Amino acid sequence: QVQLVESGGGSVQAGGSLTLSCAASRITVSNNCMGWFRQAPGTEGEGVAGIGRDGSTKYADSVKGRFTISQDNAKNTLYLQMNSLKPEDTGMYYCAAVRWCMTAFQALDAITARQGYWGQGTQVTVSS
Repeated sequence: QVQLVESGGGSVQAGGSLTLSCAASRITVSNNCMGWFRQAPGTEGEGVAGIGRDGSTKYADSVKGRFTISQDNAKNTLYLQMNSLKPEDTGMYYCAAVRWCMTAFQALDAITARQGYWGQGTQVTVSS
């Protein structure tokens, strides 16, 4: 079965950086749209970043300019580089893969709708 395993979360002070990884098995990241979703307690959560099969990327306005999504096809792994972290970035971060889409725009839409395959998440906590 498809597995997406996130890692790299942790606790960091505001202004710090973290890099999340999502190792995929039984699915090829380059053949899927991939993305990151985060959810803080008591919120609906949001699609943070997506990368399409066409190589396009798209970010939520809240993270634009601070987060970078990328993938290493040889390692079959998705990444999220997070810089200038803020307390409002705190939450559980999930990796997702969507087979049917092509663009990052479609990826974020699908992930926001909770479609596709999902990992178990990794916790990010940013303190002020």
